Amino acid sequence: MMSVLTIVRNRAGHLAQLVEGLRRSIQFPAELVVVDMASDPPVEEFDADFPVRVTHLASERLPLAQARNLAARHASSENLLFLDVDCIPMRALTGAIDQALDQNDALICAEVLYLGPDDARGEWVEEDLAGSGKPHPAREFPAHGMRAESNPGLFWSLAFGIRRARFETLGGFDEAYRGYGGEDTDFGFRADAAGLPLLFMGGPGAFHQHHPSPNPPLQHFDDIVRNAQLFRARWGFWPMEGWLQQFEAMGLLRIEPSSLHVLRRPAGS
Repeated sequence: MMSVLTIVRNRAGHLAQLVEGLRRSIQFPAELVVVDMASDPPVEEFDADFPVRVTHLASERLPLAQARNLAARHASSENLLFLDVDCIPMRALTGAIDQALDQNDALICAEVLYLGPDDARGEWVEEDLAGSGKPHPAREFPAHGMRAESNPGLFWSLAFGIRRARFETLGGFDEAYRGYGGEDTDFGFRADAAGLPLLFMGGPGAFHQHHPSPNPPLQHFDDIVRNAQLFRARWGFWPMEGWLQQFEAMGLLRIEPSSLHVLRRPAGS
């Protein structure tokens, strides 16, 4: 059996749709572990067709690495499926990931299709979402089966499976990345350095529910700058390069060979 893990702040509607997707699953998860990152109002314990555990983590910023690690510590299964709270799992996803992890000691990403603003608002049918969802332009998934991906930078944390033992051996997500940004790319590179294959799984995946998303995310400016410099010191290149370049074009910082020189901070960051 497999545990599904998600972290949330103030996305009650999206969390409800994630749970609805799990409720329609061909194979129920052994449990759903929810880490609430100081939502207002807080996420309360709720009933579902499978056990649900809700844990609270207080933080002013979005402690993504810490929250994912906390979720893993509260999970009871050997196979783990991390789902972003914006994701609605397809009905075959849980069974497919569980079987794939039984057969492959790997980091397994499922395809995520992006929905429009009016999709999955209220009642929905999976086939309709599949018809309207758009694939990510930079990530190519096979129609069926597994494809080995050699670029660890393409790992994404929206929907991925990993064995508990491997997650613990890797040390989980590095909590030196505080707040938002860079922790998932670092995890992909550390998994690659440890010899853990990255596999893209075709077939059942998830649907990403639309939400307003500032581009670049100025509200996370401080976290992105700090975490980007930590990543650059470790891996020798800049992550989140598109956002950094946008910040530079806005006159917020100057990108230097091995550091970021902040010129001014955006209001509200």
